[in-house]
Amino acid sequence: MEEIKVVTIGGGSSYTPELVEGFINRYEELPIKELWLVDIPAGKEKLESVGALAKRMVEKAEVPIEIHLSYNRKEALENADFVTTQIRVGLLEARALDERIPLKYNVIGQETNGPGGLFKGLRTIPVILDICREMERLCPDAWLINFSNPAGMVTEAVLRYSNLTKTVGLCNVPIGMKMGVAEMLGVDSERVYIEFAGLNHMVFGTDVYLDGERITDLVLDKLSNGTGLTMKNIVDLGWQPEFIQALGILPCPYHRYYYQTSEMLEAELQEMNETGTRAEVVKELEGELFELYKDPDLATKPPQLDERGGAYYSDAACRLISSIYNDKGDIQPVNTRNNGAIKSLPYDSAVEVNCVITRSGPKPISVCDLPVAVRGLVQQIKSFERVASEAAVTGNYNQALLAMTINPLVHSDSIAKQMLDEMLEAHQDYLPQFYSTELSLNKD
Repeated sequence: MEEIKVVTIGGGSSYTPELVEGFINRYEELPIKELWLVDIPAGKEKLESVGALAKRMVEKAEVPIEIHLSYNRKEALENADFVTTQIRVGLLEARALDERIPLKYNVIGQETNGPGGLFKGLRTIPVILDICREMERLCPDAWLINFSNPAGMVTEAVLRYSNLTKTVGLCNVPIGMKMGVAEMLGVDSERVYIEFAGLNHMVFGTDVYLDGERITDLVLDKLSNGTGLTMKNIVDLGWQPEFIQALGILPCPYHRYYYQTSEMLEAELQEMNETGTRAEVVKELEGELFELYKDPDLATKPPQLDERGGAYYSDAACRLISSIYNDKGDIQPVNTRNNGAIKSLPYDSAVEVNCVITRSGPKPISVCDLPVAVRGLVQQIKSFERVASEAAVTGNYNQALLAMTINPLVHSDSIAKQMLDEMLEAHQDYLPQFYSTELSLNKD
């Protein structure tokens, strides 16, 4: 590929300037000729604002990347080399519903975990599969790099329900954990290596190294003593020292929803009453960002973007694309087919694990298996993802109820059914599959 064409679906996202910055910084090793930013007509104002900033950024950097804006996905996808997806079906209004409705039932309301994660998957998977089918026709040799959440569930669905073979799911949690450990130790992040294994938002650091020397116990000691690893969108409640020492591996920030459920629920309820849901906070942050993007004198990624909560997403995508293009053989944590890397998970399921990144794709590094203390929880979440993916594709009400009920954050089948019915009605416009199948809401 002498001239690279990249298509970003969801190009009007507030994250896009970070993506553009990543491509600019890597231009010498990743000579992109065309970057197509694609969105839906409802996102026209945001796309035009982000697109104008992107053009100013490449002009200032003096790199010959052509920026194209489009509302026609098929036009953009033709002959693409890489396709990145960063979509939010239903926009932040849908996320707010995903967060508010479960809280009415004293259940965690979060966009990628529990009922909220289920419904984000139900809305997102059919759209991603449509994109996959279009790619099969228009750019069959292109790579799909997805960082639309829930990334693990989406990757699971793409592997099972599409013919696309070149697909990778990406998340910012592992790189955020690596940065957090580096900050904890006061060292450059390039000196830190973490062995990652698990699932998206259910990943563990099974070992930590500094300059090749194992320092897992040191990091666990610091974590036990109150040095937290968290993210902008997840409150840091600290960990019980005895629990962390017994666990023996590094949990990710999202594990708080499973190991500190009652405390996280209480914190969510308090935050909702004081400042609104996280979606409503993000909407305000995005409003401020897009006001900045409109400034005709702005030609760089503004530092305020780091407050958005998804830091490193786009840069991780640029690094992954460059590694595939250049056949680097470096190691990165991604979502891909297990292929036996984690023994206790299905061979053909999506996992999040360190991989050697090559021109032919990620090669998972075997970790043999997860410790017995965490194995069951990871298997339960994988079961949830599998059933939820099937429900998203088939529109089968019973499968959706099963997925809701077996999620570890939902503790009652009757509450599961009440939440499912209310959320199906709230998101009806974005869930047509549930209103047209034999086992759907219209079955009578």
